[in-house]
Amino acid sequence: MNIKDLVGKPPSAHVLAQYIRTLSTGTTLPDIKSYSDIVYFNYLTLGVSFQFSPRNGYEPATGLRREQLKDDDLQLEAVDIYNVPSENGPARSREPAFSTYPRLPIELHLAGATPAVITIAKDTTGKEFVGWLGEPSKKGGGAGPSSGSIHIWCEWSQQGVMVEFGGNDARGPQAWERGGEAVWRVVTYKRRSLYAKHPPPSLPPTMAAPPNVTTKAMSGKFLMNKTLSDSTDDILRLQGVSWIKRRAIAMFSLTLAIKHTTDEVGIEHIDIDQTLSGGISGDSENRTLDWHERDEYDDIFGPVTGKSRRIPVEEIPDEFLKKGWTQDTIDDDIVLTDSWSTPGKNSYTWRAVQTWGFAMVNGERRYVRHTTFTSPEKQDGSLHTRFVYDYRVRVLVTLLPSLMQPEIAPTPAQSTHATLTAEAVSEKVAELEDGGLIPHPQQSHRFARFQPYLASRWPRLHRSLQRILLYIRGPRPKIDLPNPIPLLGRTYNFRGHTFTIALEPAILRFTRPFTAPWIFVLLVAAYIIGFAFFARAQWFLTPSSSFVDCTSVFWTENAGCGLDGELCTPFTNTSFDLRCPAQCRSVVLQNPRLVGDVELDFVPLLVGGGDMQKTYRGDSFICSSAIQAGFISDSTGGCASLQLVGNFTNYLPVTASGLTSVGFPSVFPLSFRFSPSTSLTHCTDLRNPALAFNILVTCALFLILRPKAIVLYWCLVCIGFWHIALFSQPQATPPPLDVAFGAFLPALFVCYGLWRVAIRFTLPVFANAPFEAMIWYLAPYWTGVLTNLTMAQIPIDRLTAQDITQQPGGLIALIIIVLILLAIVINQIRVIRKTGYLPYYLGWHIVGGLVTLVLGLLPGLQLRLHHYIISMALFPGTGFPTRLSAIYQGFLLGMFLNDVAGYGFASILQTAADLVNDGPTGSPLPTFLTNSSNYNATVTLVNQTISWARIPDIVSSQGWNGFSLIVDDVERYVGSALNFSLAGLEVGLPHFFRLAVSEQVPEPDLVTFMGYPAVRERRKCWRFHHARNPVA
Repeated sequence: MNIKDLVGKPPSAHVLAQYIRTLSTGTTLPDIKSYSDIVYFNYLTLGVSFQFSPRNGYEPATGLRREQLKDDDLQLEAVDIYNVPSENGPARSREPAFSTYPRLPIELHLAGATPAVITIAKDTTGKEFVGWLGEPSKKGGGAGPSSGSIHIWCEWSQQGVMVEFGGNDARGPQAWERGGEAVWRVVTYKRRSLYAKHPPPSLPPTMAAPPNVTTKAMSGKFLMNKTLSDSTDDILRLQGVSWIKRRAIAMFSLTLAIKHTTDEVGIEHIDIDQTLSGGISGDSENRTLDWHERDEYDDIFGPVTGKSRRIPVEEIPDEFLKKGWTQDTIDDDIVLTDSWSTPGKNSYTWRAVQTWGFAMVNGERRYVRHTTFTSPEKQDGSLHTRFVYDYRVRVLVTLLPSLMQPEIAPTPAQSTHATLTAEAVSEKVAELEDGGLIPHPQQSHRFARFQPYLASRWPRLHRSLQRILLYIRGPRPKIDLPNPIPLLGRTYNFRGHTFTIALEPAILRFTRPFTAPWIFVLLVAAYIIGFAFFARAQWFLTPSSSFVDCTSVFWTENAGCGLDGELCTPFTNTSFDLRCPAQCRSVVLQNPRLVGDVELDFVPLLVGGGDMQKTYRGDSFICSSAIQAGFISDSTGGCASLQLVGNFTNYLPVTASGLTSVGFPSVFPLSFRFSPSTSLTHCTDLRNPALAFNILVTCALFLILRPKAIVLYWCLVCIGFWHIALFSQPQATPPPLDVAFGAFLPALFVCYGLWRVAIRFTLPVFANAPFEAMIWYLAPYWTGVLTNLTMAQIPIDRLTAQDITQQPGGLIALIIIVLILLAIVINQIRVIRKTGYLPYYLGWHIVGGLVTLVLGLLPGLQLRLHHYIISMALFPGTGFPTRLSAIYQGFLLGMFLNDVAGYGFASILQTAADLVNDGPTGSPLPTFLTNSSNYNATVTLVNQTISWARIPDIVSSQGWNGFSLIVDDVERYVGSALNFSLAGLEVGLPHFFRLAVSEQVPEPDLVTFMGYPAVRERRKCWRFHHARNPVA
C-alpha cells in the first residue's frame, strides 16, 4: 500500500485502518495528542506518526480523546516514519519513544519530481537522499556552542520531504562533514508533495515575524530555530538538569503559544504554553508585567521565583541584553524577566535575566530572547545566549484571486488559492467578514446563499441583523479572558502616590513549607478521624429511640389518629425521655392547619403552654414546645422528659423564647407537660461546633495547605455534603447513613460534571491569590451549604403558585429574586460574549429550555425546579476567570450540596398530590344543614343533633360515598349517615365541627382522607357555644 493513498483522509478512513493492520498482527491503538492546529496519532511501537490538520474552521481542544475528535473535519497532512539507527558510542539508558518502522524498505511517490519514486531502506544515508533529491532547500542542526548536540536535518520543500538523521555521524563538531554517511532517523512525507497542483487549504509555514506582531502585541505561535539559536545545554547543566534530560530536550523542537492580554487595570499578561515536537505538552510560563515576585514550580528546574516588567532599553545595565533590537522594540520598550532558583527550596543556585523583543537575524525580523545566566558554579563570568524563533502562521480561508500578493503568479489550477503574509490574511479576512462579503466559516451554505437575497430585498433589516449577529457572535477568533490580578498583591496609584499591597506574596512565602503533599495526606487522615468523633458524639452516644425531629407530634394531622384517637393511645400515665435537635424554632407549617376555628400557616404548631403547668395539646410540635417552655435551647438542642396527661380543657396561649402559641378553649383528649429531669446524656447538638470546625478546615485548605485546584474542589464537595448529611440538615434523626451514601455517589458524578464545565476554568486562576480565593469562594459556599438557615427568612419555600400566594411577602420576594438573577445573567452574558462563546452557550440553553418546556407540558405532572436543578442549570455560565464567577460557583455548589444531601435527588416532575402533601386539594365540599344561623341554643345538648346534606350524584359518581365528622379537632364519626347526636359533648364549652366527604372501602374501618396517597377531600367548619343555662 502506497503512503500517497493515505494523505487527505480523515482518521476514520478504512484505508488508514487497513494500513495499520498491515504493520501489526494485533490491535494497536494510537497515542493521541490534540491541539488547536494539529492532531497527532502516534503509533509508537510501529514507528509511524500521522499528522492531521483541522479544516472547515474546526479547532480541536487540547487533550481530547479519540471519541471526542470530529473526524469529518480532520485530514491527514503528513506522515512521519521512524528508524532507529545503531550508535557506536555508549548505550543509552533509555529506549527511544518510537520503534523502527516494520515494513522497510519503503517507496515514496513524489509528484512532479525526478525520480518520481525513491526507495528508502533501513541503512539509506544522507548522500543517497542528496543524490535523489538534490541540494536541500533548508537544513539545520549539528552546529552551535554545544558542538552538535542537535542531530542534523534536511528539508526538500519542493518535494515535500524532510529527513532527520541519527547515529554518531549526525552529531558532533564535524557532523556536516560526516553527514553524507549518516543514516536517516525520521522521514516526514508531507501532503504538499503529493498534491502540488492543489495545495492544501491549511498549511502551517514558518516565517519572519510580521510588523503587526510587536512586544505590545506578541500573541501567536513561535517555533525555536535551532540553527540560529545558541545551545541550551550549558544553561540546563548549571540548573541541575541531568544529561539524559538535556539530550532529550535537544532532540525536540520547541513551540511557544503566546497569549498577550491586558487586564481591566492596564497590567499586561503574557501567558505561554510550550509544546515539544510530536505534540508533547511542556510547561506553561505565565508572566505578569508588574514587577512583583511570584513563586512557581517548574517540572524541570524545581522551585523558581520570578518577576517581569516592561522597561526602556536604555535603562538596562547589561550591554548584551540591550543591544541588537529593532526600532519598534526600542520604541515600545522591552520586556525584562528576572528568574532565580528559590532559596532554601532548590538544590542549585542560579539566576537568569532575559529580554524579549524582535531583532533582525540574517535580514529577517524575528522574535528573539537574550539571556544572561549566572551561577556560582560558573567561575568565569556570566553566560550569554540568544534564542531565535520563527513565526508560525496558518491560513484557514479560501481566498479570491484578487487577494493574492502581487508578486505571486498563480497557475490556472491555483487560481483560487494563494499564500499571504500573516498581516494580509488577518486584515483581508476581517474586512470581508465584517463587510458580509464572505460568510464566517461556521455559517451554513444555505445561510450564505440567503444573505444576498435579504440584503437586496430588505437592506436596512439585513444591516441591523448583521450587526446584531456579529455582536452576539463576539470576537473571532475566540479569545480567553485574562486572569484576574490579585487585589492584595499589586501596586496602586492614588493621587500621584504609589503604594504596594503584598499580602498574597507574603502568604505564599509563609505557607510554602506546609504545601508538601505528605502534610496534606496526613492532615486529611486526621480530619476524617476528627469528623468521625464529631459524628459519634452527635448521634451515637444517645439511644436512637429517644431522638425526635422538629416536627414530631403525638397526635398526627388529617385524622391520622383515627376514630376517637384510638390509633394514638395511650393518652395518659406515660412518660418519655427525648432529645431534640437544634434550630427547631424556625421550623414552621407549610400547609394550613385548623386549631378550632383558627387557621395556622407558616408558623410552628404550638397549642397551649400558657397555664402554670405549661400544658400543651397533643398535636403541638414537641421540640418547639420544649424550647418555648424553657427546657431546651434552640441553638444547642437538648434532652427533656415528657409526661402525657390525657384530657385537658382550655389551652391558654403564651409568648416565650421567641415563640407564640395559640389557645384552644375546648377539650382535647391528649396533652403533655415537661419534667425538669431526664436520664439522657450527651444531649448537646454539635452542629455549630462542627460548622466552626469545617469552616476552619476549608480556610486552612485555601490559605495554608493550598493543594491543586481539583483536589481543593473535591475537598469542598466532600466536606459540604457530609456536614449537611450529618449535622446541619440530616434527612432523619439519627441520620440514615444508607440514604446518605445513596445520594453521595450520584452527587460525586454530577460534581465531576460541574468541574468539567465551569470550576476548572475559574478556581485554578486564583492559585497565586489564596486569601482572595478564600473570600470569593468560601463565603458564598457556606451560605449555600446552610441554605436552610441563610434563606429561611425569604418567604418562598417551593416555586409553586399556591406557596407564593399563600405566604405573606412571597410575590415581592419572588420579584426581587428574579431581578437579581436577571442582573447576574445579563452580566455573565456580557462576559461570555467577550470571549466569542456566546452562540455556543445560547444554543445549549435554548435546547435545555425547549426540553424543560416539553416536560412542563406532560399531562398529570407538574414541573418542579429543585435547588439542585437550578444550580446545575446555572453552573455552565460561570466557567470564566472572573471574581464574580468565583462567587457564583461557591454559592451554587453549596446550594447543590444542600439540596442533594438534605433531600436527595427529588424528581423534576411530581404529581399534584406530591406538591400539596397534607394541604387542601380543592375536592368537593359537603354542606351543613345545621349551622350557626339556625342552631337552637335553647335546646339541651342531649336532645341536639346536627345534620348535613346528602352527597350530590355528580360527587358520588367520583367515588365519594361517606362522611367524616371532626368535633373539636378529633374525628368522632365516619359513615354514611346524615346527622350526628351532640349528647356526648360537654356543656358550657365552645365546640368546633368540620365535615368532609370520604371514600370508604368495604371494610368499615378503612377510610381514605386528605393527606394519604389517594386523598381528595376538603372539610367545612363551623362553631357554636352551648351555655350551661341557656337563655330562652
